[in-house]
Amino acid sequence: MPTESDTEYDPTLGNKFVFVTGGVMSGLGKGITAASTGRLLKNAGFDVTAVKIDPYLNVDAGTMNPYQHGEVYVLKDGGEVDLDLGNYERFLDIDMTFDHNVTTGKTYKHVIEKERAGDYLGKTVQIIPHITDDIKRRIREAAEGTDVCLIEVGGTVGDIEGMPYLEALRQFAHEEDDDDILFTHVTLVPYSKNGEQKTKPTQHSVKELRSIGLQPDILVGRCEDRLDLDTKEKIALFCDVPMEAVFSNPDVEDIYHVPLMVEEEGLDEYVMERLGLADAALPPEERDNEWREVVTQPTTGDVEIGLVGKYGLEDAYMSIHEALKHAGLEASVDVEVTWVHSEELADGHDGQLDDLDGIVVPGGFGSRGTEGKIEAVRYARENDVPYLGLCLGFQMAVVEYARNVLGLEGAHSAEIEEDTPHPIIDILPEQYEVEDMGGTMRLGAHETDIEAGTLAHEVYGEMSCTERHRHRYEVNPEYIDELEEAGLVFSGTSNNRMEIVELADHPYFFGTQFHPEFRSRPTRASPPFVGLLDAMVEQVEDTEQTEVEL
Repeated sequence: MPTESDTEYDPTLGNKFVFVTGGVMSGLGKGITAASTGRLLKNAGFDVTAVKIDPYLNVDAGTMNPYQHGEVYVLKDGGEVDLDLGNYERFLDIDMTFDHNVTTGKTYKHVIEKERAGDYLGKTVQIIPHITDDIKRRIREAAEGTDVCLIEVGGTVGDIEGMPYLEALRQFAHEEDDDDILFTHVTLVPYSKNGEQKTKPTQHSVKELRSIGLQPDILVGRCEDRLDLDTKEKIALFCDVPMEAVFSNPDVEDIYHVPLMVEEEGLDEYVMERLGLADAALPPEERDNEWREVVTQPTTGDVEIGLVGKYGLEDAYMSIHEALKHAGLEASVDVEVTWVHSEELADGHDGQLDDLDGIVVPGGFGSRGTEGKIEAVRYARENDVPYLGLCLGFQMAVVEYARNVLGLEGAHSAEIEEDTPHPIIDILPEQYEVEDMGGTMRLGAHETDIEAGTLAHEVYGEMSCTERHRHRYEVNPEYIDELEEAGLVFSGTSNNRMEIVELADHPYFFGTQFHPEFRSRPTRASPPFVGLLDAMVEQVEDTEQTEVEL
């Protein structure tokens, strides 16, 4: 499996920009459509990046409730961003930065800071040109050094908070050459009660877009099925685009099949033709075909994993779901993820964990559901169930061991129980004097040293790893010797920070203070998740063999 993209920027092509907007309703999948197109452009030999525009007033996604906005995705530079950037990283197999996420809060904050510093020399600071100029600057800087930049505008056309961005795009198109700019509009094509595909929502959406001064070059219809020929003809006629510029993006079983659908529709070829890239693209027979091979390979079995968390929403744990899927692709097994609400385990598992092949306890903040997570750890440890703890799941694994093996009654994390008699998890001494709590947060990519001969060494195959973090509290150094003497192994460290925990004589008991799910890719699964799947598959096979022998 490759570790990084082998596509290279060709300076002779110049920067090409594909703007992706959405209409009718949010959540249509315009990000997946854009990422899938980008995946195919990469396969054709182009260097591709992406920018996600989020019109909300938050500077970043770090303080957003997962119930409302899904998971907070962390980039290598510590940027806390919208989960859509995770999809771009997974589809394009690139590492993005905080500069690839443009928010209204970030843009206005920068302009206001410049005004306070006197940079505008007494001018009246306005949305046009100052805000729109800053938006255009951010897009151009993020695109620098790449062949194609995909820019997704969050929300829907007509949203009041999105208006400055659409105006910035109108200006952008005016400033660039026509063959360097492409506008793609993704819209809903619903069915009527009599089974007819209805184009009126698309017509109204495009009318709204054109009233702002933007004419879409490509229309992508999201529908349960492929668009009928007469539906395409009607959309082309009323929206003033060529028939060959109307594409279907029907529902598929898995989002990783969308690039295959986009390829069948010919969307990528049309994009390359319109941007003047067709002659520079690799011939079809020479293009990278690994994505198709990986996502269409047959499976040989299935396993069931319990995800023990407190947010009953898949988007809140999207990267974990995807990382499990990636590991399943590598192990050639179907992975069924079963949601287990941690609050329901506080007084014992009551059978919810009995039939699971493995258990994952994810990260999170706050006290709600932590006792149930500790119970899940105990069950996995005592019953030899393969276990993976991530961030808070790592910390609760250490707390569980302190309570139930060392016998330290009331042991807990000081973040959750301030008056615990045994703060197994605590702020490190050097963090005590930091007044701004944001300053104590460990964010982004950091290197971990791995001890030779450990499970961590076997999992990563290296003496170090670099993974992304998002946490504030650490394993308390005062308890480390006692924990290790009792059998707990801290096999990965970063100076005085404990990063990986494991147990000997267990099929797979592995916890990471970092979030390995953020670097997992369909073609390059995360090692801790691969290790978990391998252990689960081995146990299932052993059980089946035993049953056959009996």
